[in-house]
Amino acid sequence: MNILEKLRLQTRALLREPLLHFIVAGLLVFLLSLWRGDAVDPASRTIVISEDTVQRLAASWEQIWRRPPTQAEIDGLIRDYIKEEIYYREAKRIGLDEDDTVIRRRLRSKMEFLAVAQTESARPDERTLQRWLDRHPQRFAEEVEFSFDQIYLGETDTDGTAAMLQILASGGDWRNLGRPISLPRSMDAAARSDIARQFGDPFARSLALAPQGGWTGPVKSGFGVHLVRVRVVQPAGKPILAEVRQAVENDWRVNSAKVREAKAYQALLDGYSIKIAKP
Repeated sequence: MNILEKLRLQTRALLREPLLHFIVAGLLVFLLSLWRGDAVDPASRTIVISEDTVQRLAASWEQIWRRPPTQAEIDGLIRDYIKEEIYYREAKRIGLDEDDTVIRRRLRSKMEFLAVAQTESARPDERTLQRWLDRHPQRFAEEVEFSFDQIYLGETDTDGTAAMLQILASGGDWRNLGRPISLPRSMDAAARSDIARQFGDPFARSLALAPQGGWTGPVKSGFGVHLVRVRVVQPAGKPILAEVRQAVENDWRVNSAKVREAKAYQALLDGYSIKIAKP
């Protein structure tokens, strides 16, 4: 292969490089600006690395690696920051930030974060949290608990319910009745959510409606049909702030962030005139 052929192949490979396309596009935009007489802002060609910027870069490094960066590592962070800033400015210069869904969503997320940033550092007092707890006690109350026994009749067997109830009423040993299944025959002080996890939500709802002390049925579960005897129902206790304080504060903080973001957005929206084209 002669020298001209090598040069031709190398040139063809170079022309396929995406980075070259990016640079050429940027150069064309730059030349077009000069041809139109658009002045290039000198400030946009100056990158200032302030002491605050260096401290922020070092703090981010330390947060990730759990140690302060060395001077060599700081120099590397600065070089990377300069590279990022140059690419960012050049991308904006040639309009890569326009009509980009990903960038739009990232910028929206940043604006939403700025709107609620104060909420993250706010420290609500006890009265605020108590009022929030009083308004939403159901969110923090302990679950109702059931102690019960169950007899499994099968997947669809409801015909034998009456006969089975008669046997139980006459003193039959309930432990010897029913069909085998890999479910507990009895549960003591079981939370409703635990019961729903094992038997299904319809079964847990039925327990809340069943009378206490006697056998009743049929009661359907995710496995079939049962007879149940609810022995004890422990009602959900009223939540006490001292016991659920962190959960209450977290819930208050989430709600406060939503309210603050909604107000910030409304304030911005009020400054716009919205025109929607009708089809």
